[in-house]
Amino acid sequence: MHRPAIGICAQLVDAAWGSWDKPAVLLSHGYLEAIADAGALGLMIPPDPALVDDPDEALERIDGLILAGGHDIDPSFYGGDAHPATSRTVPERDRIEIALARRAVELDMPLLGICRGMQVLNVAFGGTLLQHLPEVFGHDDHLRTRGTFDGSDHEVLLHAGSRAAWAAGEELHTTKSHHHQGVDAIGEGLVVTGTSTLDQLPEAIELPDHRFVLGVQWHPEADENSRVIGALVAAAGGYRTVRGSS
Repeated sequence: MHRPAIGICAQLVDAAWGSWDKPAVLLSHGYLEAIADAGALGLMIPPDPALVDDPDEALERIDGLILAGGHDIDPSFYGGDAHPATSRTVPERDRIEIALARRAVELDMPLLGICRGMQVLNVAFGGTLLQHLPEVFGHDDHLRTRGTFDGSDHEVLLHAGSRAAWAAGEELHTTKSHHHQGVDAIGEGLVVTGTSTLDQLPEAIELPDHRFVLGVQWHPEADENSRVIGALVAAAGGYRTVRGSS
């Protein structure tokens, strides 16, 4: 029996390796390690423009989808103007991931949005973002030290009975955070099921009445004790079984 296959969207960035300095498709190995540790096979999905019109080409080959972290979403996708702190946007990636998210929901495929991925999920269904949290809340506690999760822990209160609380295994959940943007207006059909104890910022959103559609503003792949990716993999296994019998 093959492991469930989890597709995870990768970044398009400039990178240097060996003698080369070129655009590259990049993903932190921590995501793939966490997927493997949860009993699944991680498959990187590159920002292929053809997936905008035909997301099924990728989705038919996987059992669950992760929208990973990364750079800021281009504000044009939610009708905003760029804040001075919004930077390094890659609209090509945004367009593809929005298409994948919408289609995965149509298929009732298990979907997990992590950090930026939670924001992509929200934007995909008409929501908007706060572009620079320190300006809104007056503190930097959602991104204390750029480039590391050391000292980044803070608590999130998850709603009793929510998909988020079930996935995390508890209602008061300590998370590893690294973001300067966040959810503002909530996308159509989505509900907020977790908020930061620091400032009530939405930290978990989900679509009720779906197999598993969850966005978390923190990084479960950076926490060896987190159950969140394991919960996605379990849902993907069920999806694989149902799809295989249809």
